[in-house]
Amino acid sequence: MRIRKSAEDRKSEIEQTALDLAFKIGPSQVTTGMIAKELGLTQPAIYRHYPKKDDIWTAIALHLGAQIDANIAASSPPDLAPVERLKKLVLGHLRVVKENPALPDFMVLRDKTDGHIVVQDSIQDAMVAFRVALVSNVKNAINAGHFRADLDENDAATLIFGVIQSLVLRMMVTRKPAILMQDGPRLLYLQLTGFAPTGENP
Repeated sequence: MRIRKSAEDRKSEIEQTALDLAFKIGPSQVTTGMIAKELGLTQPAIYRHYPKKDDIWTAIALHLGAQIDANIAASSPPDLAPVERLKKLVLGHLRVVKENPALPDFMVLRDKTDGHIVVQDSIQDAMVAFRVALVSNVKNAINAGHFRADLDENDAATLIFGVIQSLVLRMMVTRKPAILMQDGPRLLYLQLTGFAPTGENP
């Protein structure tokens, strides 16, 4: 006997399927018909939960923004050293992207609907908060003597962003999200080593 799913479970399933399809074929190519087919549902069944396709993207926007914000919050335990907070913040963000690999596809989308714009705005807002946390952790690491005293925290944050962006670009080209966590820790370590006082490891 087929078990009827709750409305919340069905919504989560629809959102995840939309994200999976967005990574496979691009956000602008996803249709409610495709989502319904993947789930073995009819389009009217999708519309019962989301009257418009843009409503799906709006829900996804909240979901992605919340995940980025949650990673920032989880990376700030007071008993953790600044450099360890920094590592936790960056690697946690890479993990969020690995679990939601369509995220960067939304940011480079040109042919977009109102729903796509909502997703972009939500991610951009969350990334502003991410950069603030990044700069703050770098500054704390400088003040604690873990990084060179002459290091500019904004320049350092930009270089760390470069590590993230290069990994994300490789993922977008290869369509292999696994590389984020395979190569991310090693490349981040190399970058942080360049910030450390001479002869020390971060």
